[in-house]
Amino acid sequence: MYSRRVSTSERLIESTRELLWERGYVGTSPKAILERAGAGQGSMYHHFKGKPDLALAAIRRTAEELRATAAGVLDGPGTPYERIEAYLRRERDVLRGCPIGRLTMDPDVNASAELRAPVDETLDWLRERIAGIVEEGKEQGQFAPSLNGGEIAAAVVATVQGGYVLARASGSPAAFDAGVRGLLSLLAPRPV
Repeated sequence: MYSRRVSTSERLIESTRELLWERGYVGTSPKAILERAGAGQGSMYHHFKGKPDLALAAIRRTAEELRATAAGVLDGPGTPYERIEAYLRRERDVLRGCPIGRLTMDPDVNASAELRAPVDETLDWLRERIAGIVEEGKEQGQFAPSLNGGEIAAAVVATVQGGYVLARASGSPAAFDAGVRGLLSLLAPRPV
């Protein structure tokens, strides 16, 4: 699956990222990781202390990627509303779900403070970044002064994460799209 030019440790991390997204922590066996990475039996223990150490590297990488993707949209051009809209409407594999959000439902990740930390930090970062954009919009008169940036940010993140769940349950991205449209209609800038 991977080119031999990619280092073994990189192949292990990428394979683990994919498997965590597909199967969760428990369903991601060392054997499955090695098979997906095309790596030899001792490779994982040569590069990592074990499955938890490799999973942590994979979760951190996924969290960094998610933050970079979100920042690319949230820090982009446009009004505060347009940037939130761009984040909500950005291209996603809705039926696959969020690779970070899905980890919040994994009991083994939740049981480990170390594995849970990058998940919590990413969701906290996202809420803080969106809250800042809402406050910016309030200062510009785009949003009502009564809006609470933290609450709106929580609603945005909940809409995205809940939208993934509803879309997966129905087998259609329509539920995700409906949630996004509903939230955007509630956030629509007030007339000047």
